[in-house]
Amino acid sequence: MKLLCSFYRSLWFLVLLGVGSLLLLAHLQDLSDTVQHQTSGVNVPVAPRWPVEKDLVAVSSAAAQQTGDVAAASSDSSSLMLDDSPVGSKQPVTKRHRKLLLKTSFAASSAPAGGEQKRRLKQQQRLAKAQESRRRLLADVCAKYQPGVTEQRVSRRQVSRVYVEDRSKLLYCEVPKAGCSNWKRVLMVLGGSATSTRDIPHDAAHYANNLRRLESYDHADIADRLHSYTKVLFVREPFERLVSAFRDKFESPNSYYHPVFGRPIISRYRTNATRTALRTGAGVTFREFVQYLLDVRRPVGMDIHWEPVSQLCNPCLLRYNFIGKFESLEEEANFLLQSIGAPRNLTFPDFKDRNPRAERTSSKITQRYFAQLNSTERQKAFDFYYMDYLMFNYPKPFKDLH
Repeated sequence: MKLLCSFYRSLWFLVLLGVGSLLLLAHLQDLSDTVQHQTSGVNVPVAPRWPVEKDLVAVSSAAAQQTGDVAAASSDSSSLMLDDSPVGSKQPVTKRHRKLLLKTSFAASSAPAGGEQKRRLKQQQRLAKAQESRRRLLADVCAKYQPGVTEQRVSRRQVSRVYVEDRSKLLYCEVPKAGCSNWKRVLMVLGGSATSTRDIPHDAAHYANNLRRLESYDHADIADRLHSYTKVLFVREPFERLVSAFRDKFESPNSYYHPVFGRPIISRYRTNATRTALRTGAGVTFREFVQYLLDVRRPVGMDIHWEPVSQLCNPCLLRYNFIGKFESLEEEANFLLQSIGAPRNLTFPDFKDRNPRAERTSSKITQRYFAQLNSTERQKAFDFYYMDYLMFNYPKPFKDLH
């Protein structure tokens, strides 16, 4: 009997010892897990945030509520995924989210904001509202003057000025004299063919940029990109853009525009032109240039530097998501770059590398050039760019225009 009691006591002791060991191991494992959790943000490298797709920016419900579109956003479904949540917890991005991306402030926080945060949030809200207003105006103008245009099939010619950046899913329509050189530099950096916009000379930006135009894709790829990419357009006050183009191409030495455009313009519109002028095409006056522009039987064809944006970029047909203005170019371009998840160190360039010593064309300089024309010529020039003034909400530059 004593041996049996001793056996049971020994067995009970071993059971207690085993349970205690298991509890101790479990506690140590908890401690280990806790330490790993607390240090995971230190030792584990974080995947880069860029490149990301155009719609992979989370729009917080607080920001959405500011526009009253939360219900609409949640009711529309799409197969795109939101990439601003932890790995393994993807959420669907709706079509409405894509609209909210450009209508609301980006990465808005529900936490109390400091002074700088509040300032930036107000700026983002202001820029987002401006985009909404511009898109609405353009839609109204298109519905009135080009009804049914969106039902037409897009031709390659109609997208011949649109550049493609696939990594950030961006389509940019080139508008000369509205910041297009610097936009091409930005696209080169986004696409990985350059590391800095300041390392790209002017000629490289235009002639060695490695950028593809949308017209180079087949019809299916064109349609897919027009449907799913962010379409970007930057415009400029039409008369100011025209004067900028004239100063650049005719008042500075130019081995292309002087012989190709200058010679026929001088020959057609200048009486008693000198042989030197007829031979070189140099010295075209602004009035002669405007005469050529308004002539229905021009001696030489249209050029993209002064072609109306309404024809150059087909805004009614392509329905741009983002309509920026040259007058606030840097602010709006950086707002767009932020929205597509571009690297933080990529900002829109502010330098002018073509004729850098020449004063930038301003409204004051534009008024001075147009003062060389009579009221009839100014009215005809305004009529020529009328749709640009209407689509992009630029006021009449002269009081006597109608």
